[in-house]
Amino acid sequence: MKEKLIRFMYGRYGMDSLGKFTIITGLIAMILAGWNNSMILSLLSWACIIYSYFRMFSRNIYKRSSENQWYLNKTCKFRTFVYRQKNLLAQRKTHHIYKCPACRQKIRIPRGKGRIEIRCPKCSATFIKNS
Repeated sequence: MKEKLIRFMYGRYGMDSLGKFTIITGLIAMILAGWNNSMILSLLSWACIIYSYFRMFSRNIYKRSSENQWYLNKTCKFRTFVYRQKNLLAQRKTHHIYKCPACRQKIRIPRGKGRIEIRCPKCSATFIKNS
């Protein structure tokens, strides 16, 4: 069975970031349509899911990849912001992150070093903080 699916998908586009986004949007719209009993949300959810399956089974790989690239370009700033926030939250367990009072440069200092003098690598200003 798995081999039949692999042979069927050969030469087809498959799943990408835009496909995942449209499926998730369709599922959220379907849940909201169930709660609100809204026909418009129900139609929107089915349209999103059908479109994502159309993209997945499409043989026009160039067109689908250009659509995905357009989506990635439009969401680049948001994805970068989310990645940075996630990275900062992960670093908070092991490091303090301070801003230089002179130039507002972020400086990462390891936790547990006590009261230390910090020198900014950008403007060479020094300030004292607890780590």
